[in-house]
Amino acid sequence: MAALRLTILPTNRWDWFKAARWLLLLLFGFNAVCEAGDLSLDGYFKSFFWAYQPRSIEGSGFSQFPQSTMFQSTNRLRLNLLYQPNHWLELDAAYDIVPSIQSRGFSANTLLFGQINPLVYRAVDLDTRLYPSEGDSVGNFVLNQNLDRASATFRTKFADITIGRQAIAWGSARSVNPTDVLAPFTFETLDTEDRIGIDAARIRIPLGSLSEIDAGYVFGKDGKFSNSAFYGRTSFNLCNTDFSLLFMGFRENLLAGFDMAGAIGGAGLWFETAYVFVDALDDYAAGRKNNYMRASIGLDYSLNADNYSFLEYHFNGAGAATAGDYLRGFSKPAYMEGAVYLMGRHYLNPGFTYQITPLISLTTQSLINITDPSFFITPQAEYNIASDVYLGAGAFIGIGSGPVEEQGDQPIGLQSEFGSYPNIYFCSLRYYF
Repeated sequence: MAALRLTILPTNRWDWFKAARWLLLLLFGFNAVCEAGDLSLDGYFKSFFWAYQPRSIEGSGFSQFPQSTMFQSTNRLRLNLLYQPNHWLELDAAYDIVPSIQSRGFSANTLLFGQINPLVYRAVDLDTRLYPSEGDSVGNFVLNQNLDRASATFRTKFADITIGRQAIAWGSARSVNPTDVLAPFTFETLDTEDRIGIDAARIRIPLGSLSEIDAGYVFGKDGKFSNSAFYGRTSFNLCNTDFSLLFMGFRENLLAGFDMAGAIGGAGLWFETAYVFVDALDDYAAGRKNNYMRASIGLDYSLNADNYSFLEYHFNGAGAATAGDYLRGFSKPAYMEGAVYLMGRHYLNPGFTYQITPLISLTTQSLINITDPSFFITPQAEYNIASDVYLGAGAFIGIGSGPVEEQGDQPIGLQSEFGSYPNIYFCSLRYYF
């Protein structure tokens, strides 16, 4: 099915004025209806300013890899609409409009090696880019859109059934969730407030206050089975500990997952793992040598009301044992289909949050590749300057040996994972309405 496309944009100042006027009328009109209690409209505006400082490559240099600092200013307006005409039906919609101003030639895919496409589980979608048109070269201004929610939920006595674009995610781990392969966030993602919406039909059957059965079918590109996923998951509580079992098929692979979250002493404890049988649903698969396991285990502890810390270990069975094999790993099914993006095998993720005042917080995390070794450190500070208004600033700092020029089958060679990442500095503004 052909993708939907929005082609009409304001072309002059008067058109922009009329568009703004209609938007205001729409907002005020919805607010008037909201008072009846059947319809609610809310959302937020977020503005991020980024500075990317790429790693220099030892050698003669390559034109396809940027060497100078690049900048990007991204603004995101999101509208969430919820309509409940009666007790058994709920309609949900959300739309993002994202204008960006950036350095010419900017591309996060060039700067960051491990990337995930969060839109693969959408059967049909609007064109992501409104301006410039798809296929045209990108300059300093880009206008993107995202229809992130469009679903109907039917509430019955025995189950809730949701059909349409919705958020589906699992896992108790803090840094990497092995069971979350549909639309996960990478470690360096800053805006993680809303999970990316995917197209699915889902049924959730409660078995008690802390237990349920969750099953669904997720539609991939064009609705083809080879692009889609299905799953069955059960969760229950035993001895004050939450357990869940997951069985999933995705893009002709099978996944068996287990998740546990509880407490030991005064600390929280979690363990999440998944084993993937690659191409298990493909009749023409050549072999099973690419099967892999991932697991995360960790502890967290609140020292007092103002201090929180955690430590997590992650094992990535799909990763490479040496830095020289990192780039070759991206051709494996785990990276192309399984939402794996880390290159190595063994990681530590310590994190710490300190509430300086009730309005100011400081958070620091570090993702450490133990084998390289290399570090990705993320200090962040946030200030709640007014009701529903937040200012933030921080950085993602990569520490480790940088990339080098190679003469073989790869244009560059990596000596460490996070030593090859760019340093990223940012500031942000968030307003909720």
